[in-house]
Amino acid sequence: MIPKVFKEVIDLGDGREISIETGKLAKQAHGSVVVQSGNCMLLCTVVSNYKQSDVDFLPLTVDYREKFAASGRYPGGFFKREARPSDGEVLTMRLVDRVLRPLFPKDYHAETQVMIQMMSHDEDVMPDAMAGLAASAAIQLSDFPFECAISEVRVGRVNGEFIINPSRAQLAESDIEMMIGASADSVMMVEGEMDEVSEEEMVEAIKIAHEAIKVQCAAQVKLAEAFGKKEVREYAVEREDADLAEKIKGMAYDKVYAIAKNGSSKQERTSAFAEIKEEVKASFSEEEIEDYGDLISTYYHKAEKAAIRNLTLDEGLRLDGRKTTEIRPIWCEVDYLPSTHGSAIFTRGETQALATVTLGTSREANKIDMPSFEGEETFYLHYNFPPFCTGEARPLRGTSRREVGHGNLAQRALKGMIPSD
Repeated sequence: MIPKVFKEVIDLGDGREISIETGKLAKQAHGSVVVQSGNCMLLCTVVSNYKQSDVDFLPLTVDYREKFAASGRYPGGFFKREARPSDGEVLTMRLVDRVLRPLFPKDYHAETQVMIQMMSHDEDVMPDAMAGLAASAAIQLSDFPFECAISEVRVGRVNGEFIINPSRAQLAESDIEMMIGASADSVMMVEGEMDEVSEEEMVEAIKIAHEAIKVQCAAQVKLAEAFGKKEVREYAVEREDADLAEKIKGMAYDKVYAIAKNGSSKQERTSAFAEIKEEVKASFSEEEIEDYGDLISTYYHKAEKAAIRNLTLDEGLRLDGRKTTEIRPIWCEVDYLPSTHGSAIFTRGETQALATVTLGTSREANKIDMPSFEGEETFYLHYNFPPFCTGEARPLRGTSRREVGHGNLAQRALKGMIPSD
């Protein structure tokens, strides 16, 4: 029996279209769509456990993968199994995550997974620009508690003309490249790079992108209505105990305020705050601790946050003793490492960066081999954030998404100053 398919088509205004389809694939998922533009097809599935996780945050995982089969290719190298994500895929995961995450309720803690897979590739379509649309459309078909539809588009400008979701060839000629994430009502995320442009030109680009996003959000709502919008699931909301919150604030607030005002070092502050927290916990019996669960820690941290915030608002002081008009002390040193091509230490307050630079030939270029793009980078920047940087000891499990994202941010900031040859 042929399944019933529901479909909405979005007109980009220049002869191109994006379609959103559901009903054919991944029926066991809580929501699934296929988003297509030209020959590029993305399958997005979303699943969220019905049982709340025993954590105080949303365990949301956004995964984006490009299949080599989508472009009729084999993975390079000896191993042919597609395994860990590339840096490009990780960056797309972060783009989607940062727009979706704030739209879930703060007390929704169920394990949630958004999976986006490029199943077919088109040379004239950049798939990452449709990933946010696919994720939001799939969520709209689910019963997740989610505030509203969103989408993301890339905006470029070639010869003075703005283009929504330009091709890679058009992007090479563009003096603006921005990814915009937004709902129908407000812009939520802006990321990109550009040549020197005026503030008015940048705002115009954001407005044009937002107008395109409004159309995409409306299409998602229309598709969900045609498919049959599900009732939002019920979930266990966080307990509230106003009396307990007030009691803990009374025990902790003044002590935290005094330590915060003292202007001590980060290690001293951290140790002192931990002692206050333990004092608060020690004032409760084992039965009360078991009954209240995580509420004691939650209300302590709220009291701590309020004290530190009010110190800044009321007295204009920050944790390290600075006024709001003062910056942390800065010192720098170059040529710190004798055997590198270049090195520098940059220190601001208790934050340090040790940077090295290495010059090489064209053979050292970073080869990029993705299903949607093949090329090379002659300038690349790697960022590492080991656990000792924050005084922690935790397992090292490869490069984190955060390290990839922050390294890319610094790379994009610097590459305009590096000669292309």
